[in-house]
Amino acid sequence: MLKKNKSKTYFLLLLILSTSHLLNDLMQSLIPASYPLLKEKYALSFVQIGLISLTFQISGALLQPVVGLITDRKAAPYSPVIGMVFTFSGLISLAFAQNYQIILISVVLIGIGSSIFHPEATRMARYAAGNRQGLAQGIFQVGGQTGGALGPIFAAIILVPRGLSSLSIFATFALLAMILLVWIGSKQHEISIEFSKNQRDKENKNELKIFSSFTIFFSLSILIFLVFTKNFYTESFRSFYTFYLIEHFGLSIQASQLMLFIFLFSAALGVLIGGIIGDKIGRYWIIMISILGPLPLTLILPYADLFWTGILTILINLIMASAFASILIYSIDLLPNRIGLIGGLFYGLNFGLGGIAAGFLGLLTEEYGIETTYLICSFMPLAGLIVWFLPRIEK
Repeated sequence: MLKKNKSKTYFLLLLILSTSHLLNDLMQSLIPASYPLLKEKYALSFVQIGLISLTFQISGALLQPVVGLITDRKAAPYSPVIGMVFTFSGLISLAFAQNYQIILISVVLIGIGSSIFHPEATRMARYAAGNRQGLAQGIFQVGGQTGGALGPIFAAIILVPRGLSSLSIFATFALLAMILLVWIGSKQHEISIEFSKNQRDKENKNELKIFSSFTIFFSLSILIFLVFTKNFYTESFRSFYTFYLIEHFGLSIQASQLMLFIFLFSAALGVLIGGIIGDKIGRYWIIMISILGPLPLTLILPYADLFWTGILTILINLIMASAFASILIYSIDLLPNRIGLIGGLFYGLNFGLGGIAAGFLGLLTEEYGIETTYLICSFMPLAGLIVWFLPRIEK
């Protein structure tokens, strides 16, 4: 039997789930981390780089809500293992790609892998959380954010010296993730029984909240818009930060990848801190602070020197990243019987909206230059003012 503490939070399962999330997102992050190499080897334009991001993220976005809806109706505890098979195939294909078309096919396979992984993994994190939903989502997501941050480091250490073919080395991570996910899938029945019992107890005590269709639609619309504006800004770093550092400050590829790692790793701390504090002060306030809080810093960033660019980007991403756990939990609280759908929808939005932003930013960079692009993006957090209209469902 899987041990659980007094609060009925399955920490062992959450840690292993977080580790599998780390491996999944690490393999994903190798795609943007390899952009400088792809650009040099295949003489790609910024528009083509943006299209790679768009293709990858759209492929990961479209299937996620569908997978979530299906698994809401019929449990599929081993579906993330199938997702890893797609990721494995995509990495091998990308490692030995011969042309631009094969690159696009490869990133589609990796995107499909992620689309299958996230909905069921989100459900497992929800089941394992007990009454500490923010902490559980923080643990789950800190794995993904850490994995995403490690991509640039591995790119600097392995990809740059060894070339794109060394991507095949990372396919072994998919095999390790499969082993972990098989174990996690074997535990789903046990924790789902405990979760269902807690839900029935809440129903008997009239503690479950039921919201009107308007409240659900209106709240989800605001949250989707907030995810878009947040992703629009962070995607400018994820896809183009290395180019900005190389052009603006004259850094080497390795040094720029290290800076990208520091930026992305700050998000890992942000999601964990946001989840823990959200359990104490509520999701609404975490969302508001994380969306509007970075605005003064983003406006200063385009005028900062290299040292302060590093400091500001860490603070910006730390604050912004704290929102996602609260956005996800807020959305699941609106539709508690659609955990897979909500997980698939919002992880899918992270992919799809980020991909749209990457494509647009690629065009903007090609036309006006990367420094102008960052200046325009610095005003994006202003759109977060709409959070003021988000219903206070926790009341």
